[in-house]
Amino acid sequence: MSAETPAVPAGQFSRRRAQFRAWRGTRPFWAGLFVMLGGLPIAYFPYAHLQVGHLTLAMSTTAGAGSLIIGVLLIVLGFSLWFQKHVRTFAGVAAILLGLVSIPVSNLGGFLMGFLLALVGGAMAVAWTPGEPPAEAAQDDVPGAGGAPQAMDYATTILKPVVGEPNDLSGTSPANGANGRHSAG
Repeated sequence: MSAETPAVPAGQFSRRRAQFRAWRGTRPFWAGLFVMLGGLPIAYFPYAHLQVGHLTLAMSTTAGAGSLIIGVLLIVLGFSLWFQKHVRTFAGVAAILLGLVSIPVSNLGGFLMGFLLALVGGAMAVAWTPGEPPAEAAQDDVPGAGGAPQAMDYATTILKPVVGEPNDLSGTSPANGANGRHSAG
């Protein structure tokens, strides 16, 4: 038995965990999770009645519907980051803007918890890029020296000296009368 062979065959849990890990690696998973978690306190706190001892603390605001809409939109944006990864830039910018709007609308953005989570998740969504698949080693017919690419057309890659013609390409020779001065018209 070598070090690479597992002692116990992979079970259902291990296979599902590996599948989830592969799925999670192909999309902005953590960005979507942070955006969704940012939407929860923004939507919850304006409707919550917190008990502090025998004191009921109601944080209902006049913009309760606005905070509910912002929270639901953030949750939907988080799901869209998971299942439609091509909208990551739009969803990230929208999450950042909704997080900023939640500051005046919904109790300082869910007591800054939802605001910060939406901001970080949106920034992660904008910054995420899909990973490139590993490139397979290309087999060349002619091996290059030191890994440098080989030139295909030697007539265009090697500079040949010009014999018998003036080698002045600037167009400012005394023979054509330009003498270094150019006119616009």
